[in-house]
Amino acid sequence: QVQLVESGGGSVQPGGSLTLSCVWYTDTYCSFEMSWYRHKSGKDREFVSGIDGDRRRNYADSVKGRFAISQDNAKNTLTLQMNNLKPDGTGMYYCKMEPVERLVGGNCAFTVATDYWGNGTLVTVSS
Repeated sequence: QVQLVESGGGSVQPGGSLTLSCVWYTDTYCSFEMSWYRHKSGKDREFVSGIDGDRRRNYADSVKGRFAISQDNAKNTLTLQMNNLKPDGTGMYYCKMEPVERLVGGNCAFTVATDYWGNGTLVTVSS
């Protein structure tokens, strides 16, 4: 079972900041990669930022230097700090979990599993 719940969206003026949070729950997977995507009206969902299995932080070119991603495993929370927001940052932001290992008999084993998505949180950047 996997649950992802995003929060923190809202309306801000250009240049403003928002902090998005994604709280996850899983009793199935013991390791996974987490990321943020956004969906702008009329466009495909696009990658924004993620943390890979080597704990490297990756960002879309459009947000480098303005957004910062962090992950707190003790609190089961993925955070996206968004600064200097621009109007093209408007969209629905989604948290994604990509499973890597699942619990098998109390141990972790490599797995190939579907990705999981939250329901999203809306960000509107407008003057």
